[in-house]
Amino acid sequence: MKQGKVLALIPARGGSKGLPRKNVLEAGGRPLLAWTVDAGMGARCVDRVVLSSDDDEIMAAASSAGCDVPFRRPPELATDQASSMDVVFHALQELSGYEYVVLLQPTSPLRTAKHIDEAFDLMLSRGAPACVSVTEVEQSPYWMYRLSSNDHLISLLSPPPGVSRRQDLPSAYTLNGAIYIASVEWLCQSRSFLSPETIGYTMNKSESLDIDDREDFESFLRKITPH
Repeated sequence: MKQGKVLALIPARGGSKGLPRKNVLEAGGRPLLAWTVDAGMGARCVDRVVLSSDDDEIMAAASSAGCDVPFRRPPELATDQASSMDVVFHALQELSGYEYVVLLQPTSPLRTAKHIDEAFDLMLSRGAPACVSVTEVEQSPYWMYRLSSNDHLISLLSPPPGVSRRQDLPSAYTLNGAIYIASVEWLCQSRSFLSPETIGYTMNKSESLDIDDREDFESFLRKITPH
């Protein structure tokens, strides 16, 4: 796959529920979303970094950090019901001429330009149409259960034959929310970043912080505060 123009999109609506106004909370002397703006602008694979938001304060903060703010997100795409894919397709309709789109959520501030470039290079080297960032889970799903109606344990997954020790189980991974990349043409057909063709770019646990609530935010502040 030949590299074409790459658009990095930062989605940041004003109505966050778990941690109100989280996108503009001060972290290390600047708004939280500025960490993601820096990562996008520093990635050599990215041609343009833009914001999708409905909120004046967020738009001003992103602009001050150097991010393009070429449009305002429509109100119907800033509700709890609107999906990330709705936001991506709206941006692609507003901004044509890009072969790839990189979705960078501002709640993943420890994702860096290096991670973005490595994920993009991995996608190209594998000849894949999409790549998402993942991290290895601590608790294996092979050792997880659901309860029946009479409280009997039922395994979620059957361990591979002959495997009885935890350390011998296959590694399992979860999306960490930091990086989503796809060919625009392919994405318009698949309507999702996730498919059997999508490859995973592994990030370690310490880099995979996803800020959803006050505890997550305070954990981030501790990481970036000099001791």
